[in-house]
Amino acid sequence: MHLPADASSDPVRRLAECYGVELSYRDGLGQYRDVSPDSLLAVLRALGAPLENLQQAPAALEDFRQRFWQQLVEPVVVTWLGQPTEIEIRIPHQEANSRLAGTVELESGRVRKFTAKVADLESLHREETGATAYLAKKLRIAQRLPSGYHRVWLEVSDKQAESLLIVAPRKSYFNSSSRSSRSWGVFLPLYSLRTQTSWGAGDLGDLEAFCHWVGRMGGRAVGTLPLLAAFLAEPFEPSPYSPASRLFWNEFYADPKAIPELKRCRPAQSLLNSANFRQEVEQLRASPLVDYRRQMALKRQFLAELARCFFSRPSRRRIEFERFLQAHPNAEDYARFRATGERLQAPWSQWPARPRSGRLQAGDYDKDSKNYHLYVQWIMEEQLAALSDRARQRRLALHLDLPLGVNPDSYDVWRERSTFVLDIAGGAPPDALFTGGQNWGFPPLHPAALRTSGYRYYIACLRHLLRHSRLLRIDHVMGLHRQFWIPRGQDSRHGAYVRYPAEEFYAILSLESHRHKARLIGENLGTVPSYVNPALQEHGISGMFVGQAELRANPQEPLRPVSSDSLACVNTHDMFPFAGYWEGLDIDDRLSLGLQTAEGAAQERYWRGQIRSAWLSFLQMRTGENHVREALEALLRHLAASPAWIFLVNLEDLWQEKQPQNVPSTKDERPNWRRPARYSLEEFCQLPQIVGTLRQIARWRRAGSKGKGK
Repeated sequence: MHLPADASSDPVRRLAECYGVELSYRDGLGQYRDVSPDSLLAVLRALGAPLENLQQAPAALEDFRQRFWQQLVEPVVVTWLGQPTEIEIRIPHQEANSRLAGTVELESGRVRKFTAKVADLESLHREETGATAYLAKKLRIAQRLPSGYHRVWLEVSDKQAESLLIVAPRKSYFNSSSRSSRSWGVFLPLYSLRTQTSWGAGDLGDLEAFCHWVGRMGGRAVGTLPLLAAFLAEPFEPSPYSPASRLFWNEFYADPKAIPELKRCRPAQSLLNSANFRQEVEQLRASPLVDYRRQMALKRQFLAELARCFFSRPSRRRIEFERFLQAHPNAEDYARFRATGERLQAPWSQWPARPRSGRLQAGDYDKDSKNYHLYVQWIMEEQLAALSDRARQRRLALHLDLPLGVNPDSYDVWRERSTFVLDIAGGAPPDALFTGGQNWGFPPLHPAALRTSGYRYYIACLRHLLRHSRLLRIDHVMGLHRQFWIPRGQDSRHGAYVRYPAEEFYAILSLESHRHKARLIGENLGTVPSYVNPALQEHGISGMFVGQAELRANPQEPLRPVSSDSLACVNTHDMFPFAGYWEGLDIDDRLSLGLQTAEGAAQERYWRGQIRSAWLSFLQMRTGENHVREALEALLRHLAASPAWIFLVNLEDLWQEKQPQNVPSTKDERPNWRRPARYSLEEFCQLPQIVGTLRQIARWRRAGSKGKGK
């Protein structure tokens, strides 16, 4: 909550500024767009402004000002480690001679008390609202505080208030001992990774084998797409960027061979050995696309048998299970939620009133179903912990991803619904690739509700991933500053940007990265405001340098310089692989989908041709020929020899894959998130062009400068 510095007399403009709504913006096409009155009204109301129409803006503005000045202290205060803690307090003018009593409770439990005369505090400003004059004063806590999440209680006269005080290093974690080394890693979606023993899609056992191979090749990171909980029955949504929760895992990826209960569970053994089961697995392995429904149904049969065996008799592992429950107190709640949805065969928004409101009872769900969801979360946590521990022993980091949003039918929205804005969808305005904009379909987080809750949910999401990840990518990192809100019933061209308290996000990210010794990477692609990249640099968060997005039509300098604090890669999961990009297949695809106009596609084909010519000219190759492999190898060499601290290789580029894993703004039109890798792990580990290229990349990285290590 903030009052605008702008002295504009327009109450609508001032109200929008109070709530952090931008009245105009520059879209990805470079055009300024004004937010329509209907969109502005819908967004303001979603943020809590008390108005039915924009003519009521003066009264809503006065309401905001009253609430602002009646708030003794903001719900969240940030102090950078080593700096004095300064807190703005607001009091009525008549209380200017009062005494202030304060208590700081450190995260460790230690308590520090202090008092002060309000009159002695530094004055910031004064304002009259209604019949009352208010003062803003600066309270300084002289003692330096340790990093952590602390609580501050203040009392002036008969008014009391509490605030979360975040003390954090200004820069996020980076292991200084590795600053001089330039590491590299490999990216491949886990569902796409196939082995001779997988059931049609990769699992954590396959990921372990993949990590081991990358480590032996000299790589120091393995990246994959989010492994978070998903709806793979009814409702059905396999997208890793629309999870059923950002607090729990997707048991689709559990390694069946590594579950201890299998040794003592005869029903599960019999199921595995049955002819029908083996035939089903073979059919899944032979499928040209990952069949999530069918494979999850098969794996659920198996996991449910193991769960029944586990809960039917005592065992030594019960102690470990109880420890899991203690460490994850909301696991029971999540299991009941999933079990209730399965019994009612409907998303939570269609449940009867009581369970829909968040109150579940034993009769709402089947006990076996609840136990299943508890059991598989424990198994996933065990397997991921073991995998990440072994990766660290090999000096290899697991690179995971925090999605920007969560499915509207998710556990998170059901349980934390006051933190979400249910009548709004997150998205992006029009740009050169998606001229109609994008609607991602998930409800955004409410900036004021996040602060009031002390960021409890956001911190929990981070910790869930950072327990096992030493490299964490923050999806759409611009969302720390602002997000594009699209009101229900409107298309992506009629949204508005809403600002978020970026400093508070950065403080939390820094604190959590230090606690977990994890490096953070911000996905800063697309329409990036000018202030985002400097903020990432200030807080030690790496940006991304994506080769295909950075190529340009300049033969003297066809690729922009690579920053040392960036993660370099050729492309991302939302792009066509290099071979498809080089041939312009992505342009053809967007045109056929109606995501781009014929005029826009023709213009893009022209510039793509100019980019190809510039790159080939730079490499001193003749134009007019395909040259895909040579062009790719040169780009790999350039990025590998660059000062980027890490280079992440898309494995599919190395065998010249042309089809993408995902086409943004599509759902059923393309087989998103379902395409297996062309080769199995056993096959590509032996392919000379794969092994040879990775060995070259390792040499280029070691050489550390362009032109060496050939």
